[in-house]
Amino acid sequence: MTDNQNTNFSFLSGAGEMAQLTREKDWNHSLVGPIESWPQSLRTTISLLLNSKFPMLLFWGPHLVSFYNDAFRPSLGKNGKHPHILGEKGEIAWEEIWDMVHPLIGQVLEGGEAIWGEDQLIPIFRNGKIEDVYWTFSYSPVIDEAGNVGGVFVTCNETTDKVNLIAALQKTEKSLNEALKKLGDTDKRFRNTVNQAPLGITILRGPDFIPEMANENYLQLIDQKESDFVGRPLFESLPSVKSVVEPLLTNVLKTGVAFNAPELSVILNRYGKEEIGYFNLVYHPLREEDNTVSGIMVVAMEVTDSVKAKHSLVESEKQFRGLVMQSPIAMTIFRGPEFIIEMANKILIENIWRRKEEDVIGRKLLDAFPELREQKYSALLQKVMDTAEIHKEIESVAFVEGDDGLKKFYLDYQYAPLFETDGSVSGIMVTVNDVTERVEARKKVEDAEERLRLATEATELSTWDLDLVTRKIIYSGRLAEIFGHQQSKEILHCDMRNQIHRDDISIVEKAFDEAMQTSIYKYEARIVRPNGQIVWIRTQGKVFFDEENKPIKMLGTLRDINEEKLWQQELQESEAKFRLLADSLPQHIWTTDPEGTASYYNKAVYDYAGLPKANLDQNGWMDIVHPDDKIANEKVWAKCIISGKDFIFEHRFRRYDGTYRWHLSRGIAQRDAFGNVQMWVGTSTDVHDQKMFVDELEKQVRERTKELERKNTDLEKMNAELQSFAYVSSHDLQEPLRKIQTFASRLIDREYDTLSENAKDYFARIQQAASRMQTLILDLLAYSRTSTSDLKFENTDLKRIVGELEKDFKELMEEKQAKIHVGHLDTIPIVPFQFIQLLQNLIGNALKFQKPDVPPEITIKSEIVKGSATGIASLQANEKYCHISVADNGIGFEPQYSERIFEVFQRLHSKTEFSGTGIGLAIVKKIVLNHNGHIIAEGQLGHGTTFHLYIPA
Repeated sequence: MTDNQNTNFSFLSGAGEMAQLTREKDWNHSLVGPIESWPQSLRTTISLLLNSKFPMLLFWGPHLVSFYNDAFRPSLGKNGKHPHILGEKGEIAWEEIWDMVHPLIGQVLEGGEAIWGEDQLIPIFRNGKIEDVYWTFSYSPVIDEAGNVGGVFVTCNETTDKVNLIAALQKTEKSLNEALKKLGDTDKRFRNTVNQAPLGITILRGPDFIPEMANENYLQLIDQKESDFVGRPLFESLPSVKSVVEPLLTNVLKTGVAFNAPELSVILNRYGKEEIGYFNLVYHPLREEDNTVSGIMVVAMEVTDSVKAKHSLVESEKQFRGLVMQSPIAMTIFRGPEFIIEMANKILIENIWRRKEEDVIGRKLLDAFPELREQKYSALLQKVMDTAEIHKEIESVAFVEGDDGLKKFYLDYQYAPLFETDGSVSGIMVTVNDVTERVEARKKVEDAEERLRLATEATELSTWDLDLVTRKIIYSGRLAEIFGHQQSKEILHCDMRNQIHRDDISIVEKAFDEAMQTSIYKYEARIVRPNGQIVWIRTQGKVFFDEENKPIKMLGTLRDINEEKLWQQELQESEAKFRLLADSLPQHIWTTDPEGTASYYNKAVYDYAGLPKANLDQNGWMDIVHPDDKIANEKVWAKCIISGKDFIFEHRFRRYDGTYRWHLSRGIAQRDAFGNVQMWVGTSTDVHDQKMFVDELEKQVRERTKELERKNTDLEKMNAELQSFAYVSSHDLQEPLRKIQTFASRLIDREYDTLSENAKDYFARIQQAASRMQTLILDLLAYSRTSTSDLKFENTDLKRIVGELEKDFKELMEEKQAKIHVGHLDTIPIVPFQFIQLLQNLIGNALKFQKPDVPPEITIKSEIVKGSATGIASLQANEKYCHISVADNGIGFEPQYSERIFEVFQRLHSKTEFSGTGIGLAIVKKIVLNHNGHIIAEGQLGHGTTFHLYIPA
């Protein structure tokens, strides 16, 4: 619900912040529901709360939803709960103190009694932290229309400053007493004590009351410097207090009797202005050894804030009484054992008592209304006074003698005890709701039931009477016909419900639930007849309640509105199409005459601009165009008007909140049969977010391009270095290595017999080391070649590559008695020479790392899978991949090394166990990455190894 709609509720009127927030809040999906469904008791209480200058809270309903007013707002501080706790569930809004507050609320809800507390510590979250806050509060029940406690009304005043002042005063008094006890000490110690005292202290001497000394706190209170104050007659420094203070000081000086003045009002000139201050003062006589009074010690503590807070509390209580007097619910307060009428609001005096205010206020209840002596109410009032328990009744009969005579009423009322600070009951608050009209109307309805039945039989209306307890329904024959049955057939209420169209069941259930709250039952829905025909019906009814306000029955009518509904549906569809075209589009729609003068704007334009229709119609769209865009806008528009070409322009429009947003406007000329422009039709589309996104995207692209260019330069440099390394490896490094191998072989061949055993061993080691070095160089060269960017992909049959490798490994396989099992293999786009190297390394490893005395067995197969089925995040979910697996029965490896084995120079075994350089699997992984694929190694120590390759298919 919008604020405009909420302003229709007078109880939400007011200029305060909380009144505005309450109006603006969308209550439709809140715990208390839309405002129009709020009960009168809630509305009245919120009206009292929002219009009060006294801090107030309300916890309403089973969820204890929170409401509060402007006077309570300052106690929430900054960076705290305001305003999000408005309408929030109590235990969420007050989470940090719920264990303290909820028992108090529960006491009121369960017992229906008001409770009161003074200067209680209840911390709250405000100003970004939990603060210790003291409160004086009252929790009172709010009675709803059913006579139950619907909520808890809290009036409170923060007394933190007061409590802190009292604590400081007590501390100061303690310090002062200690100082006085040590008065016999040296003057230096005394003055030091006085100067450190947290109270304002000065010592006055002689009849001119000349300050002998004054501590810093006293000087701050009077806004004086020590040099200007001490040693001068008191009233030269403070002339504004002379009329009040001089008689008091003179009396103390003459009589020797101390003077105490709590909350003494004094006018002071301080801080550059005249103001009223309130002080707790002590004038204590100072005696000489002969008992004569020679001076006065003045002890002062400013309590201005505390006194003003107390005055504010008194004023707030007065305003609260005023709000009670204006309440739409009849209310009165009785005081004392004789029930003196202390106050009563206008609605009670005029509508129920029907007396003049001066005839009742201040009088005893039974003297003002002697007719109550013969009724039960005086005894019930006495019972509430004695037991301190709430008493309430609904539809109670009362006879009240007014100026217009004795009148009978049916009343819902409650007697609530009013407690003093000592817990005693001093009075009773009475709330009364006149339900006479409702009760009498119900009785009239019951009398008219028969007449209604006879009247409806003459019309096409069908009638029904539903017992809400037994669900037994009585209905006219016409109702059976509407539901598609013979009049003679008995239909149960559940049968009728089962004929409701399944899409409309929620409508019927909602109407029933609302009827239990409002007593009005109405809905329109479709039913399905036994022959399958769908018919619209309209039902209207009323719910009746017993004396305990429990629903007992429902009476109503039902009518076939099928033809009417079909006609309305056609009309609504036609109207909806028109409104959809004219007003419901998010774009701005506009038309102009041939000269370019605007003739129509759709609703979206007015909503966006937030201007009165007359303003926009008179000034045209240029009124909301950004000043920087106006000149270009006018030039382009004028050119299009002359040429008749389409108008396309991007410009900024001012929104109702003052912000400008980019729009793309398009206008097309509408021409007659002769090609003459008759009008212009255009749209303006909000493209602000897209434009901002494009600008940001272009910025990011520029930044990313620079980064890619830098990285590309680095990559080209690295490739050049890699190519240089490959050249050195293939030529410069291998040449001296070949000479070492050649000369070592010649020495062994020619000088073998003359060499010692050690020398032979040394030459054998040289040959082995040279061989490993040559293998390492070749592997490094192969690894570097896998990084080349000159990759040519060809559709290649994997089975052909495996067949060629079987031939290459034939002698080694025969030596090891190895077997290769080839399963299904696919044809996929790969770089052939790299893939030959990849499979060669995997097969070579499988043959190398065999288990002792176990012939190697290698299984190679493939299948096509989707990336989403692999569970590998780096693969594209919707792309197809060739899953190649190469499995062997060799020595395997421990699972924790599944990533390490692909790193360069990483070996899991010593050189003496298995030959190799530790580069082979690094080459395999590099080739897989060159193919934009993924590789996984699985293995168990002693149970072989399986490599899973995923190559884009």
